[in-house]
Amino acid sequence: MERLMRNPVERIQNPQSGESPVRQETKQLRVTLVRSVIDQKPNAKRTARALGLRRIGVSRVHADDPVIRGMIFKVKHLVKVEEL
Repeated sequence: MERLMRNPVERIQNPQSGESPVRQETKQLRVTLVRSVIDQKPNAKRTARALGLRRIGVSRVHADDPVIRGMIFKVKHLVKVEEL
């Protein structure tokens, strides 16, 4: 198995055509906790913690996929989101 390169653009061998198309890295989101989880519902606390947000001002970078978008939607009143 080929080792994947760590740069944003990597080449992958297409077994049918033998070509090597270029695949772009997925988009990423920076999620920052801007409000406290104190006095929030337990589901919001657990969701913020699952996103890796422990303290106000802490940021985490996540892949932009539907699962993460749904988690962000649940705590949208507590976080700030930036696309990278």
